[in-house]
Amino acid sequence: MKIRIITDSASDMPAVHRPEVAVLSMTVTFGAEEFQDGINLTHHQFYEKLIEGEDLPTTSQISLSQFEEVFRAAVDAGETVVAVVLSAKLSGTYQSACIAAEEFPGQVFVVDSANATLGELVLVERAVELMDQGLDAAAIAARLEEEKEEVRLVGLLDTLEYLKRGGRVSASVALVGGLLAIKPVVAVQDGEVVVLGKARGSKNGNNLLVQEIQRSGGVDFGRPYRLGYTGLDDSLLRKYIEDSSALWSGHTDALPICTVGGTIGTHVGPGAVAVAFFRKG
Repeated sequence: MKIRIITDSASDMPAVHRPEVAVLSMTVTFGAEEFQDGINLTHHQFYEKLIEGEDLPTTSQISLSQFEEVFRAAVDAGETVVAVVLSAKLSGTYQSACIAAEEFPGQVFVVDSANATLGELVLVERAVELMDQGLDAAAIAARLEEEKEEVRLVGLLDTLEYLKRGGRVSASVALVGGLLAIKPVVAVQDGEVVVLGKARGSKNGNNLLVQEIQRSGGVDFGRPYRLGYTGLDDSLLRKYIEDSSALWSGHTDALPICTVGGTIGTHVGPGAVAVAFFRKG
């Protein structure tokens, strides 16, 4: 039986992807304007609006009816479904997917990625790998439930400004951080965004990011991994890659790079870099 893998646009799935993968678009609202993430709002357009505006945008979860529609279409086409969605601690999307899946027992399997953006993306890409290995939908979902505990997503922020605007740090903390060029290193742990540490300057921040990757056990290059950036250009990511060359040298000829969209970009702002990977067993 054919398998359909479904995710939400919070996974920042690149526009060119496998035909077996379907991406449901989240709604991004800037003031009175509503956009469909990845459909009529590219990541580049999102950051242009974010930088120009004073108020943070909001994102809306995938609705129950959206999941019901796409699940029914897949099942009617003779497919079984594996849905990998945004962390249940960050959105109600997982709950909507689970309720919709109740109508299709044994045909639709929902996995809480316990992650977001690139961390969710590598789990979707792992689902594709397992599908290619011949596993059925139930087995894929079961493996993802096991392996998601090994996914690590760490990032380096360029500014505290957007955390301040979102109410996650105080204005005084953001001001001092700006004056001292503080670069926070963040991660997704147990489905939530946490601050792991702070460094003064990009060089020290890059070093701290490398240390966090090493502390987690290092990158398993036999499974999917991704590097990404927020904002309008990838210059800070290129600098990070240069500073962390020892992590990648001898393991890969080309690093898989993509942009990080609005679900996380709203809170961290432009100029952040992120790495997602499965840690070595």
